[in-house]
Amino acid sequence: MAYSNKVRESYLETLNGLKNAGIFKMERFIHSAQAADIIVEFPTGASLKKVINICANNYLGLSSHPDVIKAAHEGLDTRGYGMSSVRFICGTQDIHKQLEKLVTEFLGTEDTILFPSCMDANAGVFEAVLTKDDVMISDRLVHASLVDGIRLCSAMHDTFKHSDMAHLESKLQLFQDKRIKMVITDGVFSMDGDTAKLDEMVTLCEKYDAMILVDESHSSGFIGKTGRGTHEKCGVMGKIDVITTTFGKALGGASGGCVSGRKELVEMCRQKARPYLFSNTIAPVVVAGVLKVLEILSATTERRDKLETNTAFWRKGLIDAGIIIKEGDTPIVPVMLFNAKLSQDFSRDLYDEGIYAIGFFFPVVPQGQARIRTQISAGHEIHHLEKALDAFKKVGKKYNILGKTKQEIIDMYGM
Repeated sequence: MAYSNKVRESYLETLNGLKNAGIFKMERFIHSAQAADIIVEFPTGASLKKVINICANNYLGLSSHPDVIKAAHEGLDTRGYGMSSVRFICGTQDIHKQLEKLVTEFLGTEDTILFPSCMDANAGVFEAVLTKDDVMISDRLVHASLVDGIRLCSAMHDTFKHSDMAHLESKLQLFQDKRIKMVITDGVFSMDGDTAKLDEMVTLCEKYDAMILVDESHSSGFIGKTGRGTHEKCGVMGKIDVITTTFGKALGGASGGCVSGRKELVEMCRQKARPYLFSNTIAPVVVAGVLKVLEILSATTERRDKLETNTAFWRKGLIDAGIIIKEGDTPIVPVMLFNAKLSQDFSRDLYDEGIYAIGFFFPVVPQGQARIRTQISAGHEIHHLEKALDAFKKVGKKYNILGKTKQEIIDMYGM
């Protein structure tokens, strides 16, 4: 057979190498609904444990909101479990069109098309709207799904240094002869939690006749005065040509995504985007839940405002404890540890203290930039955050990182 013992041993050697280095990724099993408090089973066979979840994308705490669950049940009862088809055959219901209309209004764009996930949206959009005569210019820290979508497109690709507007301008000058120039960025960068300079980017795009695409997955629903996203925060609503985003984070936490923007670009995706043409549409139960989420967000900014308060409390608490974090004002707050094994050990000890937070290391983040990525939610109460801070202080003291500089931590543990 093709899968010989020699091949098997090769893979086992690689996997054992990851385990020996202390960087083998293990999934934990959650035995409850997604929330601030969750019941977790560690894969080592330990008993179930109640912990505070401080690493989910559940920014607005809507993943288990009773009104969203009720709406999902109603969607299940009235529109069924699944569509068993792609959109252009027999996979489009009235509620899919309703959701596209509401997302368009929420984001302030011209039209929207749904995808099974934002990863599918990012995989399909570039190939659908660009050709070999065009160029894509992306921030060097864009999400992996954007990188994958870029790779599938025949257009030329180049990058600019992270949030470096002078470098972006030099690239726009370099490619002035291209038929179409598209600048590509995250709105909020998922690993660092910083925000793209969309106002400056839009100015450059207008100057050099370039389009701009923004992935708003980590900002839709809670960034900006009314939660529309980074484009609202930066004052450029209506000036972004393409927005991709997900319903799997703040907007309900289930699945699904979309491309929203100029109506001609959306129609190009409807005609040519392969993940749209060859994947089942979003399940009715999910569509019904997201419709309820948008209704909740349109009625009040209460959850968005609470998230902002919680984020400020968490950031200040970590800084006051002498813990190194990435600067910013978003609910993505990376605790920087720099060493991969340390991030794993730190995460394990936090779990022992009742705090669920995962260590990130290469290749998820650059070499030597290992961290615990904490993510704050409107579902957290202050008592959750206080307990989590106490745990970070206790574990930080154990590893002697409190009040230490980056170089001091690297000197102790390496990169």
